[in-house]
Amino acid sequence: MTQPNLFHGSYNPADVTFLLKQVQIATTDVALKERAIQTGAAHYSEMLSPEKNPTPEYMALFHRALALNGEKHAGHIASLARTIAARGSRTPVVVSLARAGTPVGVLLHRALNHLGLQSTHYCVSIIRDRGVDWAALDFILARHKDTDITFVDGWTGKGVISRELLASVAQYNGLRNANIDGTLAVVADLCGSASLAVTSEDYLIPNAVLNSTVSGLVSRTVLSAQYVGPGDFHACAFYDEKRELDVSQLYVDAITPALLAAIASPHRAFQRAWTSGQCATLQGISQRFVADCMTRYNASHTNYVKPGIGESTRALLRRVPDRLLLADPTAQDVQHLVALAEAKQVPVDHVADMPYRAAAIIMSVND
Repeated sequence: MTQPNLFHGSYNPADVTFLLKQVQIATTDVALKERAIQTGAAHYSEMLSPEKNPTPEYMALFHRALALNGEKHAGHIASLARTIAARGSRTPVVVSLARAGTPVGVLLHRALNHLGLQSTHYCVSIIRDRGVDWAALDFILARHKDTDITFVDGWTGKGVISRELLASVAQYNGLRNANIDGTLAVVADLCGSASLAVTSEDYLIPNAVLNSTVSGLVSRTVLSAQYVGPGDFHACAFYDEKRELDVSQLYVDAITPALLAAIASPHRAFQRAWTSGQCATLQGISQRFVADCMTRYNASHTNYVKPGIGESTRALLRRVPDRLLLADPTAQDVQHLVALAEAKQVPVDHVADMPYRAAAIIMSVND
């Protein structure tokens, strides 16, 4: 095992430590990557596609999303912080999932510290079909109690990552004789797969609009024998060349005042864990929607259906979408999706009765 070179991305060191291995990774064209994924020639985690720099017009949509939903998002993170603090640990360990969970983790970590707790925040990798990074968990457990750990992400789509995390951590616990809670805490749980969430509303979490430039200039994580040896952390690229475009620190600093005000509010109600009934209802809605989309749009795999604003954004930024579905194309929360669809010439369908504000269908390479 190589000695890990810890880093903080473009965040202040006090905000997060990335348990990732920085490497130089050759990029793969989006269309070639999509074909490799769908034909089984390569796993998605073995490739990175180039990240295009956001245009000034697109950045304006990010700032509009921050103005529109920043205070709401702050209130939701305050609720998560209060609930986690109520569990009783004086030294909570926030473990965010790269990358969408990272800004949420930074803000949650700040909130817990504001509540007088000695919080620590790490960002780790989790890969669909391959699990959470065990080397990162080993690093954390060498320094913290297993029962202090809370895994955090921004939202759920279909619950794939929630289930992956639960299964991977259960296996890790069995082999390492540990007692880590493998459930996930999120802001918005669309499909009832998180153990702790504030809302099931499909709303625009502002950091969903951007990729690395709101996530510490860190790429999506990579797991390939070419870059990751035995005992290494999962890999990533660090986009230092995008520093002039970076809003990672700006974003968390902009939301923090509203976050601290929400924590101090004596009138704010704080969220408890979902009940089994709530989970079952949300899971049923999700499963019916995915099944209907697969039939209606001839999608051959559930992985090709991406429900929710967050997952639709990721699909439009990183994949080859066949179409974008919007409940209301004029809604402010989806205007960045409209812009992305126009730029990539992706058809937009108005589906007024869908249970989410947005969904994306990935194009099949066999079509």
